[in-house]
Amino acid sequence: MASAINHVHAYRSVLREVTKSSKVAQAARDKSITSSLRTIIAKQRADPKEIELFNHDIQNVVTFMRAQREHKKLIDRYNPLFDLTAEERIVATTRRVGLNMPKLYDASAPGPDPTAKEPEPKE
Repeated sequence: MASAINHVHAYRSVLREVTKSSKVAQAARDKSITSSLRTIIAKQRADPKEIELFNHDIQNVVTFMRAQREHKKLIDRYNPLFDLTAEERIVATTRRVGLNMPKLYDASAPGPDPTAKEPEPKE
């Protein structure tokens, strides 16, 4: 009976971490993940020594998933430039030090130079 409780606890803890780390809503999530998890855990009901090793492995999986989720949260919190493109990163960095990026020259759509003075008409 204790092994059945451990299996239920292991299944629920893995499922909880999958739910927390998922980017997709629960209704839109693929059902094969939960069914595969259920199948893997159901196969491990034989030898008590194997059950103990399996429970240890499952706890390692849960710990890894929790650490990955926490790592992502910390990266997003303390490194906001992580997921930006190179150009967006440059703009954000210049704003951070109190500057604004100048408009870059676009060779495909050259326009008039706003700093150039109009030539004075000749008489």
